[in-house]
Amino acid sequence: MAQSVELLLDPAADAAVRDEWDLLAAAGLPTERRAQQSGSHRPHITLYAASSIPGSAEGELPSLVADLELPLLIGACVFFGSGRSSRFVLVRQVLPTAALLELQRQVAECCGGSPEGHFGPGRWSPHVTLARRVDPSQAAAALELLGGASPVPTVVTQCRRWDGTARVDWLL
Repeated sequence: MAQSVELLLDPAADAAVRDEWDLLAAAGLPTERRAQQSGSHRPHITLYAASSIPGSAEGELPSLVADLELPLLIGACVFFGSGRSSRFVLVRQVLPTAALLELQRQVAECCGGSPEGHFGPGRWSPHVTLARRVDPSQAAAALELLGGASPVPTVVTQCRRWDGTARVDWLL
């Protein structure tokens, strides 16, 4: 999925997630931390992702996130399974609120998302990714390291579009 619409965390929450990326890296575990820092690679909550986003949505998305001020709580660590491999994705759940779920529904609908897909109503799981490709033998160490982490409050005020093909992002 090369195209996405993502919520960006406030500076304190962004720093807290980056600290967790660093802890995983220091322990020799998979992490979302990159050796080469990039302004576009940052903690986020994906509202919608697909191989393409219709041109009509590009014009409508900014109005959906105008004056965005969304208080959220980043909660517990959990693992997502992958049907394609025996490895997991380590994430921090984002506690869903009515406002978050409604915004996500509107964004997915605007982008032409299928109600039966990952971003359909009742199917989307809000989260912030900490690590991909976590081997089952690494899961206990990752949870021991981060499993007791306190919830992280954030107030989301920015939403971006990510074009993974061109590797560029822009604020909506």
